[in-house]
Amino acid sequence: MYAILDIETTGGQYNEEGITEIAIYKFDGHEIVDQFISLVNPEKPIQPFVVKLTGINNAMLRSAPKFYEVAKRIIEITEGCIIVAHNAQFDYRVLRTEFRNLGYNFEKQTLCTVELSQKLLPEQKSHSLGKLVRALGIPMSDRHRATGDAMATVQLFKLLLAKDTEKEILTSLIKTEQKKGISPKLLDLVDGIPSVTGLYYIYNEKGDIIYLGKSKNIKKRVNQHFTSVARKSKKIQREAFSVQYEETGSELIALLKECQEIKVNKPVYNRALKKTVFPWSLYAEKDSHGYLCLKIQKTDNRKKEVVSFPGIVEARTALFAIVEKYNLCQKINEISSSEKEHCFPYELSNCNGACLGHETPETYNERVLEFINNNSFHNQSMIIIDRGRAVDERSAVLIENGIYKGYAFYNLNYQITNINILKNILTPMDNNKDVKKIIQDYIRKKKGLKIVRL
Repeated sequence: MYAILDIETTGGQYNEEGITEIAIYKFDGHEIVDQFISLVNPEKPIQPFVVKLTGINNAMLRSAPKFYEVAKRIIEITEGCIIVAHNAQFDYRVLRTEFRNLGYNFEKQTLCTVELSQKLLPEQKSHSLGKLVRALGIPMSDRHRATGDAMATVQLFKLLLAKDTEKEILTSLIKTEQKKGISPKLLDLVDGIPSVTGLYYIYNEKGDIIYLGKSKNIKKRVNQHFTSVARKSKKIQREAFSVQYEETGSELIALLKECQEIKVNKPVYNRALKKTVFPWSLYAEKDSHGYLCLKIQKTDNRKKEVVSFPGIVEARTALFAIVEKYNLCQKINEISSSEKEHCFPYELSNCNGACLGHETPETYNERVLEFINNNSFHNQSMIIIDRGRAVDERSAVLIENGIYKGYAFYNLNYQITNINILKNILTPMDNNKDVKKIIQDYIRKKKGLKIVRL
């Protein structure tokens, strides 16, 4: 649990600043679960340059509560939380000084979004809050006011959590829980997980990820791990100490993140991913009459395949579905069992007669090329738009010149109209044959998927 906060002060000498405004958002890693926002009477005058910067003046604070009147609420909302702030050293120091003046030792772990952004977003020219959120397309209002700056920090922290593919932040949180001696039962672990699409991470007591996976219903899937009598599940049950999850909304992003994070984290109970080989592929070749024929062949790395498959059965099943969907000819694609000159679908008006020469190669090939363009992104640039983590959010997967670049989430109020805007908020990911297969399968099977070709 995180307490993401921002404070405004009177300015002045070191450790003599007084708090004039505070905003705290309690964040569980996915959404805000509580908040506290208040002006504070610092009982000392505000420096003139601070009045000009924040718009908060002495008159506004005369009737505001003094710090000792809000101290209890601050302790309550930050209980069990890691303090997160942009330049956390400053906010935490001022808070500790105020509490020390009351005779109370306010002690928390902290995370600084300046340091996190420098590590996870090294390409950004500036890591000041205003310039950073502007570059990332994060909406911001009430700049230099506690509520506006704290809310912008929440959105920035969500983005940083998504980019933290090695789960360094989550691992540090687990170690915090370990220090407190928390040892939850398996049932308690399952109860804390929602029924959403995403990834789940099972940790041992040392804070190491021992297993990770994806599911359209992560609560159901984790429950299966904890109730199964399989040998591997029994080992996971014995070692499980905590479970974290990451909601993705999009099944495609869950698949892509699972593929990469297993390779990055190498959890002990995930099968080691060997270099995946797809021995069967679909190739497009012209026959002697000029018709483009889709043929299943052994994968040949010297040739450019349209789609690859792990087995011959999956390849044949897919080709039958492709021929039916695009109204192609079974005879030309060499999957017809008919001994007649024409294929059986021709008798049902599901083939336009290319097998008999009734349809020209040019007209027929247009539909074959439509299939190829929809399923092979060789040298193509596109954005795959899918569900987000909330009703007002969408996800985007970027492919540039046939290479998978990464994914991003964006609010519907901020449409992605430019590839450069998308790149600013993109979580970079590795491109390999595994992810190419995942994306091709998803495009082929997912109905109603929006693809923006660039």
